[in-house]
Amino acid sequence: MKAVRLKAYHQLPVVEEVPDPTVKGPFDVLVRVGGAGVCRTDLHIIEEQWAGAMGVALPYTLGHENAGWVQEVGSAVSSVAVGDTVILHPTPTCGLCRSCRAGDDMHCANSSFPGLSGDGGMAELLLTSERACVKLDSATRPQDVAALADAGITAYHAVRKAVPLLFPGTTAVVIGAGGLGHIGIQCLAALTATKIIVVDRNPDALKLAEQIGAHETVVANGSHVQGVLDLTGGRGADVVFDFVAEQGAEQDGFAMTARAGSYFVIGYGGTVHIPTLDIISTERNIVGNIVGTYNDLAELMVLAQAGRVTLHTRTYPLDAAVDAIQDLDAGRVRGRAILVP
Repeated sequence: MKAVRLKAYHQLPVVEEVPDPTVKGPFDVLVRVGGAGVCRTDLHIIEEQWAGAMGVALPYTLGHENAGWVQEVGSAVSSVAVGDTVILHPTPTCGLCRSCRAGDDMHCANSSFPGLSGDGGMAELLLTSERACVKLDSATRPQDVAALADAGITAYHAVRKAVPLLFPGTTAVVIGAGGLGHIGIQCLAALTATKIIVVDRNPDALKLAEQIGAHETVVANGSHVQGVLDLTGGRGADVVFDFVAEQGAEQDGFAMTARAGSYFVIGYGGTVHIPTLDIISTERNIVGNIVGTYNDLAELMVLAQAGRVTLHTRTYPLDAAVDAIQDLDAGRVRGRAILVP
């Protein structure tokens, strides 16, 4: 089969032929990939930022946002069958550790992370686990939902955590209306009655934000912190969702957060520098967010299949994976880039 292989850090991956994966374990599921998202995390992987955390041996296949059709199942698989359309939770889990038993499976002690810790789904086939499979309506096109497997679940997970804080009369700020942020805006509109303010430097991204649920938009032009304060009567937002968290956004996000408010960090790459006195004197919270649970993904897919959360995508054939990666890196992709084998 064809696969997108990272052979060396700081170099673009290559598309080449590799052996097909095979079902071996009783809960294995072999998926014919119908869509694989290209994520900024893939750029960070190429830049070697994840090498220490994952310890993966090169070469390996990229791709951690995957959807497709079940091609083969192990002897004990009962919840999906050959031919089913599925989206895959990005971290297959064990189901036995304390985190899994508590429903907090995103922190499974024995999980793997295809595309980061081993071969992923930028390929024609992906070997995964029954525990990762969320069955979808057969009419769903995998390429239309693939990026919800990571970008979507990450945005949804953050919003879901913040729902108790966002009762009517509150304000939420979304920093970055790109690949993750445009999903977060829709999740906020679907799950809360909060006022949504979106900050982005790209006018096209702000136009999209207005179409999918933003009540107010602010151009990130150097005066955007004051712009948010002006829109909130000087107090700031009850919750700030930072889908950028680098190049200064991480400092702006905390500055936009109201007293006793919460700054939710979803993007990464920067470093937060905050005097501890500023945290305790205002009782502002800093909340980390990564991926989400299986149930988060299942809930998100209910919204997606009802048309309440949609992905804005640009598709590429698998052979054009390098083009997709370069376009994402150069800022030429609005929404999400999707590889279609």
